[in-house]
Amino acid sequence: QAHLVETGGGLVQVGGSLRLSCAPPPGNRVTLNALGWYHKAPGKQHKLVATIGRTGVTNYDDSVKGRFTISVNNSVNTWYLQMNDLKPEDTGIYYCNAAYSPFTWGPGTQVTVSS
Repeated sequence: QAHLVETGGGLVQVGGSLRLSCAPPPGNRVTLNALGWYHKAPGKQHKLVATIGRTGVTNYDDSVKGRFTISVNNSVNTWYLQMNDLKPEDTGIYYCNAAYSPFTWGPGTQVTVSS
């Protein structure tokens, strides 16, 4: 199973927005029953914050509910995480992976929210 590569992170002020993307390396295709976005805050373990299943059903951790939206474009094998109303506690590295049973981690993308 090819790993996934995350992009789109950056430095943003409180209340700002970012859109993260997740895709396999060029020439690869990944099929998952469900994909998850994970947040790794400094000094903490990976935390699953959003998932999307093959049927499009989504779930969110309470900490991001109403602010983050997970989606997928199957035609380009790419998943997204729209992050709105960002807070300092959203700072960390974001990874995408199989939901609930992650395989090899990609490089992640750094999100820094400044107050």
